[in-house]
Amino acid sequence: MLNLPVPSTLLYSIPFAAVTIYLPYLLVAYARVKVGYDLSAPRSMFDKLPQYARRATWAHQNCFESFMIYAPAALMAYVTGVDSQLALYAAIAYVTARVLFSVFYILNIPILRSLMFGVGSACIINLFVLSILKANT
Repeated sequence: MLNLPVPSTLLYSIPFAAVTIYLPYLLVAYARVKVGYDLSAPRSMFDKLPQYARRATWAHQNCFESFMIYAPAALMAYVTGVDSQLALYAAIAYVTARVLFSVFYILNIPILRSLMFGVGSACIINLFVLSILKANT
């Protein structure tokens, strides 16, 4: 059992989750510099990138998609006053799963990437369900 305040953890998890969006992009930026960054057509460089950088781009894009759902779930749990260890674990597990998702995506380990996607999705669903239950009491 973690002895952390749930409301603060929910709020802090949002900026931490936002940071996970840009972690894979650091690898993309490195690869772009190595192949010769083209300021006039940065998106056309994608075809020149090595496979790991392409996967990092896809991980980066997926992180945006996931964050759009996680942030409202965490805020909803915060606003409704969810104060359970389950919410605490969901917030921490989500951020951890998203970091590992990107790592496994870049390393091209699809089964673990998919598992981390599932864990992150379960955390989001958990926060929404806890919020709805709390709002109805």
